[in-house]
Amino acid sequence: MKVHERIDTRLREFIAAQPMFFVATAPSGPGGHVNMSPKGMAGTFVVLGDHRVAYLDYHGSGAETIAHLDDNGRITLMFCAFQGPPNIVRLHGRGRAVPVTEPEFAELLRLFPAPPDTHGVRSIIEVTVDRVSDSCGYAVPLMSYEGDRDLLLRSHGRRSDADLAEYRRVKNAVSIDGRPIFAP
Repeated sequence: MKVHERIDTRLREFIAAQPMFFVATAPSGPGGHVNMSPKGMAGTFVVLGDHRVAYLDYHGSGAETIAHLDDNGRITLMFCAFQGPPNIVRLHGRGRAVPVTEPEFAELLRLFPAPPDTHGVRSIIEVTVDRVSDSCGYAVPLMSYEGDRDLLLRSHGRRSDADLAEYRRVKNAVSIDGRPIFAP
């Protein structure tokens, strides 16, 4: 494993080439559930600087990342090479969720050069990276990338803004540990 001072050009190019990444968060204290989520879709992740990244957070069945970031801010993002030379890059840092309902959301959204349809985005997760590392990835399997799924975008495309607000209020009101998220 090697720890890097920053997200340099080589790491930025590696991150940009990966079609998916993983997000890990956990609540404070000894209780609660650790969350690990796969993320993908071209145009939903952006490196904003040597120590700053962001990704588009679409409506989903849970909102654990938002709950955990509100609790303690800790987050780790992991990128694995499933093609080409083996490598795993981890970005450790402090994150925050900027909900679609906040004025700052529109400012951050402009920093994504080629996002897919953003109608179903519920927040932007912005991360200040304080540790950058990579490791061998020798045991990560080689897999072929066939393309992004369009199911999430098609599903959200059938919902109005009011429908999505109701989804957040009902289905994303609390985390699996009972922490309020989009509760009224």
